[in-house]
Amino acid sequence: MSYGPVPSRRCLLSRLPQYEVRDKVRFLGCVTSYATASGILILEHSHSQDSHVKVHLDVKLLLQSLNREQTDVGQWVHVIGYISFIQRPSSKAPGLNHSRVDVQALVLWKAEDLDLPSYEASFRDAI
Repeated sequence: MSYGPVPSRRCLLSRLPQYEVRDKVRFLGCVTSYATASGILILEHSHSQDSHVKVHLDVKLLLQSLNREQTDVGQWVHVIGYISFIQRPSSKAPGLNHSRVDVQALVLWKAEDLDLPSYEASFRDAI
């Protein structure tokens, strides 16, 4: 029996709304904004045309080690963290087809030499 930390579940950012609050996930996202006052990075990855997901990434636990390069708009980053909130599209508001997922970041690092089509294809092959 293992008493170590729970492993993260590797997924596409666009699939995060399919998970549950408190799930530990690992994903890739592109920084679209950073609010220094709140310590929140907004990440997106428009992999699917059907839905749009914005991740509100709380990086307050990482402020000591976070550098400007990791928070620049347009930068792709890898994240491991826990889902803390999920807002899925509402059937009562049909025009609202986007989701919001809040994640508490445990680890964040810059995506080096990113081959986005190969990354996305790795999920198609795994299904």
